[in-house]
Order: sequence, then C-alpha cells, then structure tokens
Amino acid sequence: MDRSLLRALFRLRTRAAFAISATAIATVVGCVSPEPQPLGAYHKPSLPAPTSEIQQTGFTQPKDAPLEPPLIAGPLALSDLTELTFARHPRLAQVTWAVESARGKALQAGLYPNPTVNLTADELNDKQGRGGILGVPYVTQEFVTAGKLQLGRAAANKDVDAATLTVISERYRVLTEMRQAYFDALAVERRAEVLAALVKLSDKAVETAMKLEVAKVVAHIDVVQLEVDRERYRADLEAAERTVPAARRKLAAAVGVADLPAGPLVGDMDRSPPGYDLAKLNDYMLEVNPQVRSASVGVEHAGLLLRRAEADAIPNVTGGIGYTYQGQNKSHDWAIGLTVPAPLWNRNQGNIRAAKAQFGEAVAEVDRVRVELSGKLATAYTTYAGALARVERYRATLIPKTRESYLLAEQAYKAGQFDYLKLVVTQRAVAEANLELIRSEADTWRAAAEIAGLILEDEWPVPRMGPPVKP
Repeated sequence: MDRSLLRALFRLRTRAAFAISATAIATVVGCVSPEPQPLGAYHKPSLPAPTSEIQQTGFTQPKDAPLEPPLIAGPLALSDLTELTFARHPRLAQVTWAVESARGKALQAGLYPNPTVNLTADELNDKQGRGGILGVPYVTQEFVTAGKLQLGRAAANKDVDAATLTVISERYRVLTEMRQAYFDALAVERRAEVLAALVKLSDKAVETAMKLEVAKVVAHIDVVQLEVDRERYRADLEAAERTVPAARRKLAAAVGVADLPAGPLVGDMDRSPPGYDLAKLNDYMLEVNPQVRSASVGVEHAGLLLRRAEADAIPNVTGGIGYTYQGQNKSHDWAIGLTVPAPLWNRNQGNIRAAKAQFGEAVAEVDRVRVELSGKLATAYTTYAGALARVERYRATLIPKTRESYLLAEQAYKAGQFDYLKLVVTQRAVAEANLELIRSEADTWRAAAEIAGLILEDEWPVPRMGPPVKP
C-alpha cells in the first residue's frame, strides 16, 4: 500500500477517534460520580470517613512497648499474669499486625490507576525518510467513573474495622483462657495441699489403729481398711503432685510464654464470686461484644461491595494523547483518543447477583452470631449457677457440719464414748468435703471467666453483688 495512503488513513483514524471520544464524553460525563444505588429493604450504608470510629477507638500496639519485658519474679497474682499476657502473648501481636495489613490494603484500594506511556518507532531507515515514524510519546490514562475508588476504599476501611474488632475479640479470648488456666492451676495446688494433709492423717490413723490392734481394741480387718484408704490417698496425692507442673505449663502457654517463674500462685478461690444476672448479661453482651459488632460491620462491608458491583456496570473511560513525527515528510502530528467500552452484553450482572447474595448472607450472619453468643452465655451461666450453688451449700452447711461432726466425735472418743474408727471417718469426711469444695470453686471460677470474656470485663473478678457468702 502506498505510504501516502497510509498517512491519510492515520490522520482519518485520529479524527474519527477524536469525534467518537467527544460523543463518549457527552454520554458518560454525568456518570463519573453517580448517586449510589439503594440496597433494597435491608440497609443503605453511607460512605464512612477515611478513619472510622472503630479505628479511632480500637486497640493499637504501643510503639515504645518492649518486645521482651522481664518475667515477674516471686509470687504470681492474677493481675501480674494479666499484664504479662498483654505484653507477651503472640496471638495479640499477630492480630495487631493484621490491622496494619488491612490499613495498607485500604490505602491501596483508593489509589488512582497509573498512566501508560507508549513509545513507538516505525519505518526506520525508510528510503523516503530514514527518520521513520516516531510516536514520542503516546500517553493514555484510565479515568475511573461512578465513584468506584471511593466505594472500594470505603469497603476496605470496613475490613480495617473488622480487623480491629478481631483484636478486641482475641484480647478477651486470650484473657479468658489465661484466667481459666490460672484457676485450674490454683485448684490443683490447693487439692495437692488438702491431699497431703489427708495422707498425714491417714498415716497417723494407721499408726494408732496398729497400736489399738495390739491392745485388742480393733480388729485386723479395720487396720487393713485404713491402710487401703491411706494408699488411695497417696495415689491421689501423687497424681495431684504430678499434675501441678502440667497445670503451670498450661498456664504459661495461656500467658504466651515458654515457662513461668517458680514462685507460688497468689489467689483466693474462697472469695465470693461475681454476681451475675442472666437476662441483664445477655442484653449487655449483645450490645458490647465485638463479634456482634463485627457481624454488623460485615453487613456494611457487603453493602458497599454491592454498590461497587453496581458501579462496575458503568465502564471506565480511557483517554490518550500523543505526538508523532513522520520522517518521510518531516511533519509533526498530534493524536488524541478516547476509548469507552460498550456495555452491551456484559453489564456485570453476574457479580451484582453474587454481591446481593453475599449481602443477604451478611445480614443472616448477624442473627447467627447473636444466637451463638447467647447460647455460649447460657451454657457458661448454667455451669456457673450450678457450681456456685454447690459452693454456697458447702460453705454454709456441709463444711461446718462435717467440722462439727469431727469435733463431737473427737470429744466422744476422748470420753470413751466413741471408738477410734468413727473418729477417723469424721476426719475423712472433713477432708473429702474440702476436696469437693475446691472442685466446685474451680468450676465456678472457670465459668465466671467465660462470662467475663463474653461481656468484656477488664477489671476482674469484680466484687459480688449482694451479701457475701458465709464461710
């Protein structure tokens, strides 16, 4: 084809592109920032500020916090372990970094596309003009329409909110695990102490029974029975003593460290547990729990993605401008172009349909989370109420009665009205009642820790509402 004809076609193409671009601009100029489409009967979220309220009030990692604070020396109280958990637990650090990652993605979501620079050289060293045809440069820029970038960044900011709420959830999940492990370890140590005292009583009982057997006061079968009881208590004590290191190791893992100092655990399971009301607890929990708030954020996020999918049906505009030097005739030409896809068949209808389904799923997720949390609270409260009832009954009635029975048996034995075996039985009843009390106290505090985590209690345990339980 003749080169002059090629040049004529090139100029014609440029003029045609400019004419088409003018028409396209008139068509889409009103679509650059349209009013977002409504979401129907569910919800119509508004675009949030770049930094939402959740991000402003959420958990942030202190920049000056030491990476490896020294372990606590000496006795370990629950408050000390709480501070150590916040400082050292790797799960808290992990979810905090997730917030920073979400912030980076939110920043990226709102950035404008980069322009494209195209440099071309054609027909170089041609006989009619060795300079050829040089396009130096041809710059194109995609113009994002329909507020897609604003919607994308708003949706990404909801991801930041969700990540921040995950930090809060993880904070109280870790606290709950540590508190439960603390009371488990405390109960194991207390159980070992009671069993050690019970073994000493059994040793003394066997020794006394042997002397009474020699004096023909008790039968040999009674001595054998006391020896069987002593061996059973020794086995229980040995098992408890072996459980103590494992319980402390579990507590260390719940704190987030490899090991804890050898100091004793400082705590009092005999104190009155918190007073909880299930109906008030449930209403308060559903109001403040971060999982409920995160599910609500998920609805807003899904709504923004739906609006973004609807906006994607409006095509972006790509404009270009370039300079061309033609070496054959020494001419300097300019080219302007505008490209607009024609949404004839693909109007993003499939993605819009999927986004609507995801929005409905997010709405249902709120109800699912609320029901699940209410079930967890009800289960924890049932355990708490049952264990607390046993604790109060043991403290108010059973423990005092077993002690009174032992004192009466001791007095009767000294007066010659009781045989020694009945005195041993009353001693054993006191010890076993204390063991059962420790188990019930541990169950109470474990359930109370679960409740405290669900309602986000930092200062815990709080004083019990109402009159204290009498020892």
